[in-house]
Amino acid sequence: MFSTKTLLFITVLFLLGAFTFAAVDTFVYGGCSQTKYFPGSPYESNVNSLLTSFVSSASLYTYNNFTVNGISGGDGSVYGLYQCRGDLSLGSGDCARCVARAVSRLGSLCSGATGGALQLEGCFVKYDNSTFLGVEDKTVVVRRCGSPVGYNSDELTRRDSVVGYLTASSGGSYRVGVSGELQGVAQCTGDLSASECQDCLMEAIGRLKSDCGTAAWGDVYLAKCYARYSGRGGHSRANGYGGNRDNNDDEIQKTLAIIVGLIAGVTLLVVLLSFMSKSCERVKGGK
Repeated sequence: MFSTKTLLFITVLFLLGAFTFAAVDTFVYGGCSQTKYFPGSPYESNVNSLLTSFVSSASLYTYNNFTVNGISGGDGSVYGLYQCRGDLSLGSGDCARCVARAVSRLGSLCSGATGGALQLEGCFVKYDNSTFLGVEDKTVVVRRCGSPVGYNSDELTRRDSVVGYLTASSGGSYRVGVSGELQGVAQCTGDLSASECQDCLMEAIGRLKSDCGTAAWGDVYLAKCYARYSGRGGHSRANGYGGNRDNNDDEIQKTLAIIVGLIAGVTLLVVLLSFMSKSCERVKGGK
């Protein structure tokens, strides 16, 4: 039988693991096309097939794209891709779980829509009835900036250092830069070439610097790439498309409160069970 300390340790690991995934699962933005398909149509079947392929593939690959052809390869065709954040491993299962959650939420958000896209903290999914695969798109989707921190030369130097690394063409499609307490992340979708990725990131980073200026944190999401920076542990958690940062922070505080309460409750239960077990042992020993 597990000792009291072992049971408590396992419980804490489980709860903290659940909270870690909750952060990966945080909503960033989502959007749907205005056009709709008819329920029960071949296109609906193709969309469902595509989204199912995302979920199946995400346990094997952190990026993939699919095309489900319609009649004669024309009408009814649907195109899509998914991508996990570059630091999510396949072994942990975080990529697959994030994609499954994104597909579920996209299905609810864009029910009946011929196209849709959804970005969570840990992954991105998109589908449409016109091909966008391999096509560079620098349309601004989300731009958010934190509160100004003033013209602190040290902070600006650190930010420029972090952003400078993100602009390095040798950084690959997923890039991370750190300077002191400041960190930055940038990533392109896997369907872009190296030159297209660099071009997209330069646009995102340029907007990040010009639009967010001296802000404590900043996010710029373009259609095919994004760039972000923040102090460690202090990044924005606002919902995309007009989300309320205060509301989302409240939700995170509630989640933390629930976890702390669960840990306290489980600790009390384990101690109680341990006490009862020892009492039973003493009763048996006294017979």
